Amino acid sequence: MDGFALALTIPFAGTVLGAAFVFLMRDSMSGRLQRSLLGFASGVMVAAAVWSLLLPSIEMAGGDGFATVMPAATGLLAGMGFLYLIDVLIPHLHPGESSPEGPRSHLSRTSMLALAVTIHNIPEGMAVGVVIATMLQGGSDITAASALAVSLGIAIQNIPEGAIISMPLRAEGNTRMRAFTIGALSGLVEPIGNITIILLASTLQPLLPFLLAFAAGSMLYVVVEELIPEASQGEHSNLGTIGFAIGFVLMMVLDVVLG
Repeated sequence: MDGFALALTIPFAGTVLGAAFVFLMRDSMSGRLQRSLLGFASGVMVAAAVWSLLLPSIEMAGGDGFATVMPAATGLLAGMGFLYLIDVLIPHLHPGESSPEGPRSHLSRTSMLALAVTIHNIPEGMAVGVVIATMLQGGSDITAASALAVSLGIAIQNIPEGAIISMPLRAEGNTRMRAFTIGALSGLVEPIGNITIILLASTLQPLLPFLLAFAAGSMLYVVVEELIPEASQGEHSNLGTIGFAIGFVLMMVLDVVLG
């Protein structure tokens, strides 16, 4: 039980640690550092989507030929569609951007910045929850060590994400404490999502291969639609590529060694 609690809480701890960077850094983050961190987070998420979610989804489905890959294919597309709808329906503002996305609203820029990173955290929370749920239900190669690897990987990439949201909040005129608090609380969606999926695991057991791929699709949507484009803007975009490579390899190693 202590191991499960650790796996559920360390991703949130990563967000809190990243948000605390607002106390250690100047009022703004350099473009080079931000692009490097965005690339790193992208690499971790892509590797987690492949090794920790899609491959276990295909392995769990069993069967032959088309039946083996059908849950993974439909789940991935559904996950991307789900994040697309959230992206379209919820007003939010990405760090470094001047114009918000989504429907018109009277929300403050601070609120829309917080909503942007909260949207990012939804698929990460689902990923950890569904991996733990799959491990508890059995019938796959996912072990407690595998679940811990996913949780650690998400926590590591949450550190730069927490910094990337708290620093722009500070730049918007918020105090350091307010920027830290909002940045940290944006990560609460992860443990809430984790626990919800785990509690429903017995009911959702037939859908677990689909849900693994659904979480992967949600993560990949965030990477392709937001993180990689933001990491590639402006000069020195190669830093984002280097960050991606480091993040991808780190998550791959964690999954293989611990899994």
